[in-house]
Amino acid sequence: MRLRYPLAPAHQRTVVALGGGHGLSATLSALRLLTDQVTAVVTVADDGGSSGRLRAELGVLPPGDLRMALAALCDDSEWGHLWRDVLQHRFSGAGDLRGHALGNLMIVSIWELLGDTVGGLDVVGRLLGARGRVLPMAAEPLEIIAEIVGHDPARPDETVLVKGQHRVASSPGRVSSIGITPTYPKPCPEALEAISGADWVMLGPGSWFTSVMPHLLVPALADALVATPARRLLNLNLDVHRGETRDFRAEDHVASLAANAPALRLDVVLADPSVVGDRASLRAAAAELGAELIIAQVAAGEHPDVHDPLRLAAAFRDVLG
Repeated sequence: MRLRYPLAPAHQRTVVALGGGHGLSATLSALRLLTDQVTAVVTVADDGGSSGRLRAELGVLPPGDLRMALAALCDDSEWGHLWRDVLQHRFSGAGDLRGHALGNLMIVSIWELLGDTVGGLDVVGRLLGARGRVLPMAAEPLEIIAEIVGHDPARPDETVLVKGQHRVASSPGRVSSIGITPTYPKPCPEALEAISGADWVMLGPGSWFTSVMPHLLVPALADALVATPARRLLNLNLDVHRGETRDFRAEDHVASLAANAPALRLDVVLADPSVVGDRASLRAAAAELGAELIIAQVAAGEHPDVHDPLRLAAAFRDVLG
């Protein structure tokens, strides 16, 4: 027996979710309980692990974050779960396949056969019975470039330029600015179309400077986010002050969004109670972007740094109406 949309509102909203990695997967795992009308617009800047190897060897978009988004949207059936597990299977051993995710190889193979990146992702989506669509945020691979203070622990006050998503994400220093190359990448027309036709657009959660903010650095994508008639929601991370955003507060995330995309307005900032320090400061930061602050329990009880899909779906349902 399949339980379809246990939290679905009367009207299924059309939602575009932007991000990458586990953060985007959390959003998609919640949204798929509410609507089939979901489009994931996924970062294409990964240069580490299996994705990085395929990108370097074949010049393709890094498939890993795209694969994870597809897996998160799989149908709740034996067939959907089987193909999800196939996609996510990672090879062990000591040979050339070690560390590769089977889904990455499958996606790249389909791209080579079809000569069509978006069409290839749609094919994999059909295999999964995916409740939605997955698109890249640009039509070519991107490189993250960041100015990082204290990248070298021996020189904690020195600012250095660090290139590559993996190096930026793993740096022990503090990111002071972020950019991409190429500066004006080729846009993905289907992603722009999805944003312009959405009821809601969602940013976050995810690695702030390497999964969330890069979407705002693609000029065509940023313009689409500003121009869309959709309402816009920012879903804050559960761990706001470690990793790439060490020493940040929740309101610092909102402020950095405003600094990097001053024309972008928000309607809702969603935060778990655990990340809210000074509620008044966070509410004021949200108001600067035109947004209402909504505080809702969305963290998993036993794993407070992980979003609970049902709780997050319930929060989204209340916001989407």
